[in-house]
Amino acid sequence: MNRLHYTNLICSSVRQTHNLFNYIKEDLLLKKLSLFLILLVFAVPNAFAEVYVDNDRKYLGDDNTIHIVGEIINESDKPINQVNVIAIFYSDDNSVYQTSTENLTSIIMPGMKGAFDLMVTEDIGHVDYYLLDIDFKVAQPKDQVIEIISSEFTHGPLDNIAIRGIVANNGDLTANMIRVIATLYDRDGNVVTVSEARTEPDYLRANDESFFLIPILDKTQANKIVDYSLVAESEEYTAVPEFPLGSGVLLVVSLSAYIALTKNPSIVARGLGHLSNPKWLLTYLR
Repeated sequence: MNRLHYTNLICSSVRQTHNLFNYIKEDLLLKKLSLFLILLVFAVPNAFAEVYVDNDRKYLGDDNTIHIVGEIINESDKPINQVNVIAIFYSDDNSVYQTSTENLTSIIMPGMKGAFDLMVTEDIGHVDYYLLDIDFKVAQPKDQVIEIISSEFTHGPLDNIAIRGIVANNGDLTANMIRVIATLYDRDGNVVTVSEARTEPDYLRANDESFFLIPILDKTQANKIVDYSLVAESEEYTAVPEFPLGSGVLLVVSLSAYIALTKNPSIVARGLGHLSNPKWLLTYLR
């Protein structure tokens, strides 16, 4: 009887020791998992948190193509490439369609923006809303030596709008496959549409310049455009940062003013007459 009791005690102690070891192993595993999750939160998604889609909108083009246009902001300290924008369309809270598109430039340097135009040509039925996600990889930097020297809006005989300008290669090597991307904005700074073009020829020798012309093809959006930004790149190089905005606004305002003045000369004459009349000025300023 004593021997049986002693055996039971030994078995009980073995089971307790085994349970203790299992508890320690599980505790160590949980600690390792917690450490991994902490590193995942603070290290890996840091770049993702600083790269995001902004200023996006959906519109229906004049050819009945659905467009989602917007900007990709890179606020990280690393260049990124292979940037994909994924769109999921919903109807009655159910996913009805999914597609993706690439950023229009091959690389987005730190502190700069990219642009995208996601197009859906097929009929996907009624859509209530969409959600966007982004995927990218950290890239090796490119020299930022492709510079937009000048640019301006132009208006064709059929109310066609285009942006023309001069691009320069400030690098030491020939730049190949040069393209210029325009992001166009409305009066509130929202993206209206995007467009792009290649230079002719599509290469540019070191310290040389070339002409470019970017057509704005979608006439349904053209009347909303008041400003634009440009970025240029080649296979070897990318754009000089911080090409100034605002030139488009000045051009549109100037053009609008010119049209208004030429179509309404009587208003101009009355205005000049008022300005030369001291009594009218005093009355207006009261």
